[in-house]
Amino acid sequence: MNTTNNPVTGELLTGAEILMKSLAAQGVETIFGYPGGSIMPVYDALYDYTRGEKKAFDHILVRHEQGATHAAQGYARVSGKVGTVIVTSGPGVTNTLTGIADAMIDSTPIVVIAGQVGTPVLGSDAFQEVDLITVAQPICKWVYQIRRPEDIPWAISKAYYLAQSGRPGPVVLDFPKNAQTDKAEYVEQTVNFVRSYIAYPQAKEEDIKAAAELINNAKKPLALVGQGVELGCAQEELKAFLEKANIPAGRTMLGLSALASNHPLNIGMLGMHGNLAPNLKQQEADVVIAIGMRFSDRVTGNLNTYLKQAKVIHLDIDNAEIDKNVKTDVAIVANCKESLPALTALVNEADHSEWIESFKPLAEREHNRVIEKAIHPTEGPLLMGEVVNAVAEATNGMGVTVTDVGQNQLFATRYSKYNTNRSIITSGGLGTMGYGLPAAIGATFAEKERPVCVFMGDGGLQMVIQELGTIMENKCPVKMVLMNNNFLGNVRQWQNMFFNKRYAFTHMMNPDYEKICTAYNIPYLRVVDRKELADAVQKMLDTKGPFFLETVIKEEDDVMPMTAPGASVSDMKLER
Repeated sequence: MNTTNNPVTGELLTGAEILMKSLAAQGVETIFGYPGGSIMPVYDALYDYTRGEKKAFDHILVRHEQGATHAAQGYARVSGKVGTVIVTSGPGVTNTLTGIADAMIDSTPIVVIAGQVGTPVLGSDAFQEVDLITVAQPICKWVYQIRRPEDIPWAISKAYYLAQSGRPGPVVLDFPKNAQTDKAEYVEQTVNFVRSYIAYPQAKEEDIKAAAELINNAKKPLALVGQGVELGCAQEELKAFLEKANIPAGRTMLGLSALASNHPLNIGMLGMHGNLAPNLKQQEADVVIAIGMRFSDRVTGNLNTYLKQAKVIHLDIDNAEIDKNVKTDVAIVANCKESLPALTALVNEADHSEWIESFKPLAEREHNRVIEKAIHPTEGPLLMGEVVNAVAEATNGMGVTVTDVGQNQLFATRYSKYNTNRSIITSGGLGTMGYGLPAAIGATFAEKERPVCVFMGDGGLQMVIQELGTIMENKCPVKMVLMNNNFLGNVRQWQNMFFNKRYAFTHMMNPDYEKICTAYNIPYLRVVDRKELADAVQKMLDTKGPFFLETVIKEEDDVMPMTAPGASVSDMKLER
């Protein structure tokens, strides 16, 4: 570990005050949190740093600690910065564990600072004591207990360095109460190296050459684009590579905004409920270039039949992802912002127009049999697809799309448009219901110009409905689109398809959302008739501040196409 030390001021400060200075040194601007007994000294110090001459931070009081982590994730995903969370010990920090695990699997940089009982009573089952080190270790990049105030600047600097460098992820700091109140001199420190941690591995020249040779000899190359392109800020480098080599590209759910929806080489979304053409045609490709994606089971389907005909090139910053799920022929371990230009320099300008044209019949089949019916129905109840499409058209694909988890997520990701970077915020790997609303709150503190629209189902919303209080208090301009079908829709679909329509506890009774929104002083509108949909969406977007749009959706509508669990991607079906 290398650290850069500044001169000692000679002034003795409490650990809580040192924490404030250390956070300010990291450029932290927004903190999402919830106070409690074991973190009270920090909140007392925070009082001065959120107002007056010392003001350095905006603190957002959430209504539940899980909401704090998801809000920090939304903030991080849009801004590219580290999201910051401060909570208390015991139930306060255990409430954050879902968000920490979500951030870990989706590579989202957040730092969670949790109060802890004093070191003299650690291990005694003191009030609100939890062994956070043991609990958090498997689901974060680094967890550390700060026992002395003089260690705070180093620990904070290391935490933010680890959270945002290399493959990003969550870091957890356990902060005993006596370390918050004891005094020490503040010495600013900068950690920019950790022994045995290689944040940015350098691509090997022989691997670049081997990959370029495979690409130059390919007849049917295909790129699989993941979130790593966004995390590496390599969107322009990706376009340069694809355009020079004339390679079509499918995108993972988290990688949807890495390549604009209207780019001519974009051939759709990969995965269980992605588009038909990229899912089927990847089984014909002779060379597959995976860029910043991890070959999730929701993308690959049955691994025994996946890409057996293709040479696989995998570009990823994390060596642990290489050969984890899919055997690669050439691995390039580096930040794709560096590896893509190196590869682009060696690939030939090519013409794969015949290969690219071969995707179109499948795309047209899906459009005619699925998409057109989903976004432009002429009769019956409202459909999720047409609601999402109405918002996408009204925002011209320039908004930030946030989703919860379930059918709302699948329809929202399929039918939104992504014409600018960092425009999709969704829980990919963990699939966390309740993610959407607090993530959208966090996104509004990072994005001040574009509308932030969150699509939710009635199930996920009711898990975090208390965060409407956060929206009320902070006047967060979240555009909330509730697609209410009175079901846990995705589970119902699986029950329909695989469990003989035995709808075990998936039908939901809903509250009166208009009364709830009135209580929270949030403008509300309910749409049943599709003739009113476009005007309602426009009113939502034109309203300053938050808005809640409830759309009454067909109860039994399925997300198609679909690759059944355990099936080959070759067996993707357009209809049940």
